[in-house]
Amino acid sequence: MTLIARTRARAVETLSLDSPHNRNALSAALVGELADALTDAGKDSGVRAIVLTHTGNTFSAGADLKDPPPPEALVALLRQIIELPKPVIARVTGHVRAGGLGLLAACDIAAAATDATFAFTEVRIGVAPAVISLPLLPRTNPRALARHYLTGERFDAAEAVATGLLTACDSDVDRVLAPILDGLRRSAPDALAETKRLLTARVLEAFDRDAADLTALSARLFSSPQAREGMTAFLERRDPAWVV
Repeated sequence: MTLIARTRARAVETLSLDSPHNRNALSAALVGELADALTDAGKDSGVRAIVLTHTGNTFSAGADLKDPPPPEALVALLRQIIELPKPVIARVTGHVRAGGLGLLAACDIAAAATDATFAFTEVRIGVAPAVISLPLLPRTNPRALARHYLTGERFDAAEAVATGLLTACDSDVDRVLAPILDGLRRSAPDALAETKRLLTARVLEAFDRDAADLTALSARLFSSPQAREGMTAFLERRDPAWVV
């Protein structure tokens, strides 16, 4: 069963996360298949830009707690999106949680429907948004991000724009994306690649500096007693023991 659907129109390759049975959770299999699809699109001279979107009502629910990818694999995927020599545009028409927000931050442009919702839910299951901080911290508003990281609150698309997580939102996300994709189609491929390198240099510095430490932090937290309690509570649909 394929987990990534691929279509193409006028040099724009659309990759759709297609695992709606688990709300497009980032399983080891999905992460690996998405990495392969990005590699193929990056090498294809017929592709000018890539749209990353989803089937179902959830862009991604974050890490698959039953089959999580190794932290190193998620780091590699995020870096791959950032280093790809073609623009990657996130198209969101549903909900995004935890690790899914790392995918949005890695993309060069991100647009969502106004009824989309977002939440950094890691703290509520006993872990931290460690690996996804690599693209998030250099690209978002620190004050706004602090609230959302620390509380796990749900927030809307307008707040996601204000935070810097999204480029734009609209009741019709394709209306927002139409002029963006038109602009990319009119841009020279080599010029796009070099311009993207300018824009991502600071983000890649964070990967070079912090990836090893944050990968180790993620692994340590996911194996902790609090994480085991948090994940068990989540799967059993109850509050974890620390809720007061």
